[in-house]
Amino acid sequence: MTYNLISHLKKAQNILITSHAKPDGDAIGSCVALGLALKRLNKYVTIYNKSKINQKYYTILPSSGLIKKKIKNIENYDTAIFLDCSRMNMAGNAAEKISEIGAVINIDHHKTNTGYGNFKYVDPNAASTTEMVYSLVSEMKLPLNKEMADAIYLGILTDTGSFRYSNTSKKTYEICADIMKFGVNPFLIARAAYANYSISRIKLISAALDTIELFEDGQIAIMTLTSEMIRETGASHEDTMGLLDYAVNIKNVKIATLIKEYSIEADTEDNKYEYSVSLRSNGDIDVSAIALTFDGGGHPSAAGFLINSELTELKIKLSKLLK
Repeated sequence: MTYNLISHLKKAQNILITSHAKPDGDAIGSCVALGLALKRLNKYVTIYNKSKINQKYYTILPSSGLIKKKIKNIENYDTAIFLDCSRMNMAGNAAEKISEIGAVINIDHHKTNTGYGNFKYVDPNAASTTEMVYSLVSEMKLPLNKEMADAIYLGILTDTGSFRYSNTSKKTYEICADIMKFGVNPFLIARAAYANYSISRIKLISAALDTIELFEDGQIAIMTLTSEMIRETGASHEDTMGLLDYAVNIKNVKIATLIKEYSIEADTEDNKYEYSVSLRSNGDIDVSAIALTFDGGGHPSAAGFLINSELTELKIKLSKLLK
């Protein structure tokens, strides 16, 4: 499956790596791990993301500092690699220009991937894109180092919900066991990734929990986050991450939804959308199918989309669809 992709990478000279905007641990981990691996082949590598990187990732992966917010001389690259992007436009406004680079490689684990690119390595059964990067680097017989191993572990840890999600497999644990020999410290990575709450986040959690509405005998939970709540608590965009976990873990809830004002999102360049909607499932229901009806995407247990709508109307439409 990856033979042609690897053959191309060995010939490529100038490589641009990118992932979706507002990158999570898997997006950053896969970019850093693959970027460092390709540098070992003496390739000229640039890692790009349109968004500001959350400070906590610099603590875990110092090489996150290699990620640039601007791209210069894009015409000089012969290969572009999109990581963890089910669609190219998830990389932001620069995606169209990046897609014009000679060869486009699509490496992703989302079920809703559109199949773009000259070379495709898409595996919905993989727990994370970093898991796929591990397999690719292994197949290329490139040795890992500690930071590459840390990057792979970070992606696996965050995209499996600390190994709680149904995407966690035997292979996931085997990879983690293998990279431990490079000095990965699960405790330090988990602490840096999760144990850094600000008092503003605590206040925001309290405010968000008060908005939870239950439907269908408590099987559907809808949470709302407004820009006013952000102002009142003094929270940041980073403080909004992971809020939906509180709703989806309520007893008997099968689907949880977070409706968030789009203006809260980091690096918004316009007011094209009014709301960002995140969907989570307890594993029984494929929420990516729901997201697709709104031109969104994601995983069976975690998906999302952007929409223009009046809030009450959106809640009614969602509750009917989820039912």
